[in-house]
Amino acid sequence: MFDPKKSATEASQYLLSKCKPPSVAVVLGSGLGAFGDTLSDCITIPYEEIPYFEPSHVKGHAGSLKVGYLPSSNTRVAAFCGRSHLYEGLSVEQIAHPTRTFSFWVGKAIVFTNAAGGINPQYTPGDLMLIQDHINLTGRNPLVGAHNNSLGARFIDMTHAYDEEIQALIQQSAASNNTKIQRGVYLSLLGPSYETPAEVRSYKVLGADAVGMSTVLEVIAARQVGLRVGGISCITNMAAGISVELLSHDEVKETASRVKSTFIELLTESLKRIAAS
Repeated sequence: MFDPKKSATEASQYLLSKCKPPSVAVVLGSGLGAFGDTLSDCITIPYEEIPYFEPSHVKGHAGSLKVGYLPSSNTRVAAFCGRSHLYEGLSVEQIAHPTRTFSFWVGKAIVFTNAAGGINPQYTPGDLMLIQDHINLTGRNPLVGAHNNSLGARFIDMTHAYDEEIQALIQQSAASNNTKIQRGVYLSLLGPSYETPAEVRSYKVLGADAVGMSTVLEVIAARQVGLRVGGISCITNMAAGISVELLSHDEVKETASRVKSTFIELLTESLKRIAAS
């Protein structure tokens, strides 16, 4: 049986043997891994070498941890280049493991990024969206099961799952770079099939602006262990029924590649400000 505390402890001790932990981390979603290549004085650790980390099997997820400095900066960050997903047949504990490891590695704040389908009709592919809140429709929760006090409280308040100060810093970063950024609610599903038009209409009624297959379970785990959380979605396509185009993972990667410069600029400036705070 997967023991969350034991696995996070072993993984964090392994990382401590490799390098000093940075206080801020980012998790890079589908097609967004190019940010990791911008870090200087960087060490790269394949996920396969970190205890209990799962290798990435999805295209657009490199499957490595990079630790280095932001360009022209003394801000040191950890970039998780790729993530695992429930639809790969993994347990919710395995999905939450990298987040818990970062906390045990003495991390303080983490920004989750993802590729998402746009539900809000005012969005267009290539938009970046600041995640203000989320809806969990995966049917899973990393806090289910035997409770371990060392991971945090059993019942955690999610009123401010996404740290308000971090949200403000990301918006300030967007303004300083003249980057347009939307604000919205992210809805997470199990996947891997894309949504039907009828499902998308129902999610719109629920208040969702974008939909994807990640992030929410990691955010719950992060809040339990006391990490401050930020979130950014890259709207890589419009959800089913919003657009006449059929959905494909290739479109997700193509759009993410098209906006990578804007995304990297926003993330770089945001992480500098978050680290300084």
